[in-house]
Amino acid sequence: MKKLLVTGGAGFIGANFVHYWLTLHPNDNVTVLDALTYAGNLGSLMPVMANPHFRFVKGDIANTALVEQLLLEERIDTVVHFAAESHVDRSILGPDAFVQTNVVGAHSLLKAARNVWLKEPAHPLSHRFHHVSTDEVYGSLESDEPAFTEATPYQPNSPYAASKAASDHMVRAYYQTYGLQVTLSHCSNNYGYYQYPEKLIPLCIHHILQGKPLPIYGDGKQIRDWLFVEDHCRGIELILQQGHVGESYNIGGMNEWQNIDIVTLLCDLVDAEFAAAPVLTKRYPNAPYAKGISARSLITHVQDRAGHDRRYAIDCTKIEKTLGFKPTESFASGIRKTLHWYLDNQRWVEEAENRDYQTWLSQQYDNRS
Repeated sequence: MKKLLVTGGAGFIGANFVHYWLTLHPNDNVTVLDALTYAGNLGSLMPVMANPHFRFVKGDIANTALVEQLLLEERIDTVVHFAAESHVDRSILGPDAFVQTNVVGAHSLLKAARNVWLKEPAHPLSHRFHHVSTDEVYGSLESDEPAFTEATPYQPNSPYAASKAASDHMVRAYYQTYGLQVTLSHCSNNYGYYQYPEKLIPLCIHHILQGKPLPIYGDGKQIRDWLFVEDHCRGIELILQQGHVGESYNIGGMNEWQNIDIVTLLCDLVDAEFAAAPVLTKRYPNAPYAKGISARSLITHVQDRAGHDRRYAIDCTKIEKTLGFKPTESFASGIRKTLHWYLDNQRWVEEAENRDYQTWLSQQYDNRS
């Protein structure tokens, strides 16, 4: 039986990982540590709150003493580190928070893990610290360049990417210097359930339903590789079970799309859903289809952001050959599942954006950790 500490477990990928792990490993214990900043949403964890194998703790990963306490109390043998500031636009406007969480916070976790796992004789010696990173640390690709491999040199172009690159290097240093048993993974753009609505796919769905403009940076021809979030969770599971200590693995969807094509696809899919289910017109009267026009009419090109990387692409050869990973969800099926989830869960979106509600929800757990 494993005992996991999942940092950032109330965020998008972290929450999906918690659901995935408890479903497939029902006898394992999972403790979530999350500070519940703007992108952390306890509503994403409500389906597992009553599970006796689950514990939620509101707290900061930079609180080394708290992390050490949790590692000891729960006899944690596996840390899966998702917690991060991750929005590039926000990192451009305010990089300090990204350095604090992604660099200082990651180092605090590593210190706590070393203090407990390598200095505390009463704790099991077998352990794993898995660090979840991003393909953005590798920089940008031209359209004809080969995809990123694990050997691609780091060339981060945004404060967010630079902060993640710094934490990657710190994780490696703790492996090389202290012998901490670490693994790393770099993923491409995730999509799926419980994603905060500032990111491209949920933002577009929400804006279409509300009849709001769909902002497209520049010409919209930036290329991203899209990975269904449950496939990402599956990849991390394989790394934890079979991955080699000290190694890094790229997890990608092998599914490149231009941003503008993603947006137009979502417009057409939402219009098709409205055509097939007239009840949606009553539920979302501000949507373009309800007014007799196409959702594509909402597309609005805006000034490109500073340092906007042109293309990301992940080469999954290593994890495919060594661990047997392959995405199981096609983009056609994954994007429809995602759209249906958001159509059925707009209350979750509204609550995620309602800071007063999130503050109230967070306060309910201030004294229950």
